[in-house]
Amino acid sequence: MSKKVVLAYSGGLDTSVAIKWIMEEYEADVITVTLDLGQREDLKVIEERAIAIGAIKHYSIDAKNEFAQNYIAKAIKANGMYEDKYPLSTALGRPLIAKKLVEIAEGENAYAVAHGSTGKGNDQVRFDVTIKALNPSLQIIAPIREWDLSRDKEIEYVKKYGLPVPIKKSKYSIDQNLWGRSIEGGPLEDPMNEPDEEVFEWTVSPEKAPDVPEYIELEFERGIPTKLNGEELSLEEIIIRLNKIAGKNGVGRIDHIEDRLVGIKSREVYECPAALVILETHKDLEKLTLTKSVLNFKRNVEMIWSSLVYNGLWTDPLREAIDAFIDETQEMVNGKVKIKLYKGSLRVVGRSSPNSLYIHSYATYESHSKFDQKAAIGFIDLWGLQTKIANMIRRGIKL
Repeated sequence: MSKKVVLAYSGGLDTSVAIKWIMEEYEADVITVTLDLGQREDLKVIEERAIAIGAIKHYSIDAKNEFAQNYIAKAIKANGMYEDKYPLSTALGRPLIAKKLVEIAEGENAYAVAHGSTGKGNDQVRFDVTIKALNPSLQIIAPIREWDLSRDKEIEYVKKYGLPVPIKKSKYSIDQNLWGRSIEGGPLEDPMNEPDEEVFEWTVSPEKAPDVPEYIELEFERGIPTKLNGEELSLEEIIIRLNKIAGKNGVGRIDHIEDRLVGIKSREVYECPAALVILETHKDLEKLTLTKSVLNFKRNVEMIWSSLVYNGLWTDPLREAIDAFIDETQEMVNGKVKIKLYKGSLRVVGRSSPNSLYIHSYATYESHSKFDQKAAIGFIDLWGLQTKIANMIRRGIKL
């Protein structure tokens, strides 16, 4: 009985080389798996390439809805944003891919799973930790990491074996799914180089965006968007549409220096139009519906949640426990938010909620206000009492 290895296959150079390399080095049959997470690629072409290289079987899985409902939705409720800049698009996709790898490996009675991550990035951690958490008996093979492969070595390998892999001349390394598109490498490795327009596919340059602002309205139920401009849609479809709407208005570009888990600082460029719109509107609606103390505590929790996900600990009990707290906070996060998109800018310009803590009769400055201004005098005296005493003592003033 032959040995089987299940490989996460993207169709690109790295994982195409990995098929043949695993066959040669491990004398194993390779089963390839490709998940559609919204990366806008032809899965049929990818399947044909895998079989042509030597895979004995291929799985193409449409996982967009599962990705949206079970991963992106949690990130929305948690306002998931690593280092206040990155909406965790790639980081969210990796544990789902790892989960499917394990499921297929178990179904195929494979002894190992494999991925195309390098030894310098975060993805290796995300894959390995999730796989070990779900099935520690599976061996993990990472050809690029084990063989210390460079692009030049891979191209030589492709030519040596005549593998049917197109050698793209792109200067950049790109990964994309529903929640965002990441671009790194090439000229971007110099932090002083402004990204050329060739880097971007989902967003137009703000200078070339329409001269007229576009207004959109998102409606949320329990922290998740359910309607776009009054039309009820799935979360997946809302994200797809917002990527187009915000992108054409120049909204969604991110450029920052990121701290990788392995200790490297890297220059990262992202396109995340829908993610930025949804997260900004969600945070605004939370301000309307959650108390000050809940908001302050939740902001600290969000930072921990985002770091856990970024650092490959999706399966950690702490992340699940935090989700339980966050889910509780979202019961009252219902309502509508109006957004103005204009030449790269995103601005919330209106909001309403049946659970709004903004009460006009208290907030208004008109004469009919219910707020008792005289009550503020005693409040201020008590609020600042220790501060007043401390300053009197410092200045030698007798109490």
